[in-house]
Amino acid sequence: MGDNVTVVGGVTIGDNSIIGAGSVVVHDIPANVIAAGNPAKVIRPLRHDDRYRGLEQQTGDYHYGA
Repeated sequence: MGDNVTVVGGVTIGDNSIIGAGSVVVHDIPANVIAAGNPAKVIRPLRHDDRYRGLEQQTGDYHYGA
């Protein structure tokens, strides 16, 4: 979750979902999505390459997009 996220009581956030900073979550968020806003809404599903973005700079050995 991003910084300063507000989650209303009784709401669930699915596994591996990303919530944008400053979002207010008032409805359940499914698994494996990116959600943001006030109220938070699903922007798009997570893609496989999302988890590797930026790794090539940290390790130097990942060929992004290969």
